[in-house]
Amino acid sequence: MKTDEEIAQIKQTLIGRGVKYCLGAYVDIHGCPKGKVVPIAHFEDFARGSELYTGYALDGLGQSPNDDEICSMPDLDAITQLPWQPEVAWMPADNHFKGEPYEINTRVALKRVLREAEEMGFVFNVGIECEVYVVEQSEDGRLLIPNPDDNLIKSCYDVKRFFDAFPFLDAMVSTMNGLGWDVYSFDHEDGNSQFEFDFKYADALTMADRYIFFRYMAKKIAADHGMLATFMPKPFADKTGNGAHFNMSLADKTTGINLFKAKHDKDARGLGLSQLGYSFIAGIIKHGRALCAAFAPTVNSYKRLIRRGAMSYYSWAPIFNSFGTNNRTNSIRVPMGGGRCESRNADSSCNPYLAATLALAAGLEGIRENLDPGNPHNENLYDFSDAELKARGIEPLPKTLGEAVDAFEADPFTESVLGAALKQEFISYKRAEWEEYHQSISQWEIDRYARLF
Repeated sequence: MKTDEEIAQIKQTLIGRGVKYCLGAYVDIHGCPKGKVVPIAHFEDFARGSELYTGYALDGLGQSPNDDEICSMPDLDAITQLPWQPEVAWMPADNHFKGEPYEINTRVALKRVLREAEEMGFVFNVGIECEVYVVEQSEDGRLLIPNPDDNLIKSCYDVKRFFDAFPFLDAMVSTMNGLGWDVYSFDHEDGNSQFEFDFKYADALTMADRYIFFRYMAKKIAADHGMLATFMPKPFADKTGNGAHFNMSLADKTTGINLFKAKHDKDARGLGLSQLGYSFIAGIIKHGRALCAAFAPTVNSYKRLIRRGAMSYYSWAPIFNSFGTNNRTNSIRVPMGGGRCESRNADSSCNPYLAATLALAAGLEGIRENLDPGNPHNENLYDFSDAELKARGIEPLPKTLGEAVDAFEADPFTESVLGAALKQEFISYKRAEWEEYHQSISQWEIDRYARLF
């Protein structure tokens, strides 16, 4: 907690920058930001958690109508002055309840596991690859590609279609770099009007905060250009989905040295990864099916995690609980050069705090237990039958949200990490989502069955 003097100094700095209002943005179970806006004159109270919320009004905060209110505690070390609305200062926030961090809050859960990592001597670094479709929406709700010329079957890295969308892309990258995020690459992705933004990794809490802000920022800038930025994992059946690949590593908390980087001639598997890194991966694989519910948390997510579906070629999406080299048919990939691992089943709808919490906890378990993931898979796993995969000891990821939630519930690990209350909140909301989906009738069902029998 900041001292009175520090809070007063931050207030004066914000006033000097033209800030009139402050927002402490915490997230619900889905990772959607919530909060109240407070005039700068009341900054001192705001900084100490003055803003109270009825938790029952929000998804996944574990409250009933008769419960006391929760408050938001803004992170005063992570202030972002909105570039497009500089009179507003945005701060990620935690929920507190009766003076203590609230256990049914995913940012609080991440901070708790980060402290465990620090006690083991580690800093958890994460880079999230941000994919987004930029579309238009018709009056009847259909999503449409705004550029009629963006119609290639394989549009990935296409230069012409990239520059067709340059005003939006330039606004995004200029804003991100203005915030100090250090964008090092951006491109036209595999889907029509799909784009990816890659910026420098950071500690996991900072990266999760940035991903929440990125989704809000992309929607704002796309709207300014007359379009909709959608983070729906699979908005089009015949196009690739929106991933949010987690690139993960551990660093020494004192020296900052990457502990996943293999020392010369010390990596028998040849992936440029230390034994610590392999044990981290083994922990994620051990709990991979349960983690999938957090990495891919919507009904729509599992229409992305397919071999091909309605597409004319492979989807690039992982459907196996396995690891390998630069082989994108594994759920965990070790990119060329090593030093990190990439979880590829994470998609753009994930709550990054929840996903990072469980990924780190699983990795730390792998390290503590000195687990070994076995040999990497270099084969095109899409080509193997279920029997061939089973013979190789390769387990499939869940095929539906319902199956993923079952795995999440069945694994005692999730409760040991999140606590019973937060675990149950996630299960309750995701089961309801799955059941509600099955109570709806799709156009496909009408087209298929209305006149068939």
